[in-house]
Amino acid sequence: MTSSLIELVGVEKTYRTGTVDHQALRGVDIEIGKGEMVSIVGPSGSGKSTVLNLVTGIDRPTGGSVTVDGQSIGNMSEEDLATWRGTRVGIIFQFFQLLPTLTALENAILPMELAGLGSARDRAKKAAHNLELVGLGDRLDHVPSELSGGEQQRVAIARAIACDPVLLVGDEPTGNLDSETALRMFDLLADVNERGMTVLYVTHDPGLAARAGRTIEIRDGRISGAS
Repeated sequence: MTSSLIELVGVEKTYRTGTVDHQALRGVDIEIGKGEMVSIVGPSGSGKSTVLNLVTGIDRPTGGSVTVDGQSIGNMSEEDLATWRGTRVGIIFQFFQLLPTLTALENAILPMELAGLGSARDRAKKAAHNLELVGLGDRLDHVPSELSGGEQQRVAIARAIACDPVLLVGDEPTGNLDSETALRMFDLLADVNERGMTVLYVTHDPGLAARAGRTIEIRDGRISGAS
């Protein structure tokens, strides 16, 4: 393995609903190297999405430590976390979460605008290039309602890689796509991984999980296997 990008050591996460505690993770240890493509599998409620939320700084651990790209997640302020996440982590959501009033190009530009990267012209040029990479060079001016589900997911990928993140994360990134479109989406993820980006994703599909170089299985908040 190359030098590590992600390290979870003895990680615990407990959520409280009213007076009831739910322990989502129970002493999890994970190490992922730079440039790896790793899938996380397990039944619903096993803690898969919690791992992604901790790695991206959306959640903080209750116990243990989470280090990503040299940053200790638990020790960062919310402001620093937002800045770090905006430039170092790309997230592909299951339900796309594109802004409906923005065109494909404007959606792909948005992360660079929020991070204050480059000039407006440079941002537009890079976003157009990313959309070309995902096969949407002829759909730049279309809003999400004018795009198919697969096309919207491709916009979401172009948006996720806008700031050249070191880590690309997907939570069931193909959960709303048919099998043929899902395979094409994973071809895109494999392409960015081959260019050096670390890719980490959760999936229920064994075939899609097998596309990764390594698979981590989680059950009842614990690592139950790896391959």
